[in-house]
Amino acid sequence: MKVVIVFDHPYGQNSGYNEPHNRSFTAALLVATVKSLTDQGKEVDIIDLNQDNFDPRMQRRDLVNWRTAPFVDAQTENYFNRLYAADEIIMLFPIWWEMMPAMTKGFLDKVLAKGQVKRSGKGAPRQMFPVNKPIRILTISGTPTWIYRLVYGNPIEKMLKRDVFGKLGMKNFKWHNFNAEDTNAAGRAKMLTTVGKYI
Repeated sequence: MKVVIVFDHPYGQNSGYNEPHNRSFTAALLVATVKSLTDQGKEVDIIDLNQDNFDPRMQRRDLVNWRTAPFVDAQTENYFNRLYAADEIIMLFPIWWEMMPAMTKGFLDKVLAKGQVKRSGKGAPRQMFPVNKPIRILTISGTPTWIYRLVYGNPIEKMLKRDVFGKLGMKNFKWHNFNAEDTNAAGRAKMLTTVGKYI
């Protein structure tokens, strides 16, 4: 089984995790996720948007290609093909101002191009990937999850579950948020051991 992880954090997957400085719990979560998957015998493919210098902006030429060509450019074609070839998709990113970082949003905008949408007939639902392909979203936020759900209305889950993957008919969707910011070192270490439950 092959799993592709779309990872978005400026410190990068190789930044390490120095607990006293708490530089990147997101990177530490990526390491824990990869370990859990490989321990299960799964093959892991990491798309590191920052490492790849992915440009999330939809430029004029990009939008023309998005509407008229199969892909925006060679990089987005590569990303799409890796998503398509995977048996499971995991997206891993921090929540900033209650939303996803720009690179994650740009990834969705540019990779899920109009030319890749298939319909089995007039009026049929849009389809881009096999509808039973699992989608797992792992996020990290300072806002407690219950507040994020009740006060802010859970915009990440609503957007991705209903408005992105839901429109593509993909219902095998799960989201989990880790509240690492106000947790002590022992609590953060414990969180990292639980990731296998959510992927």
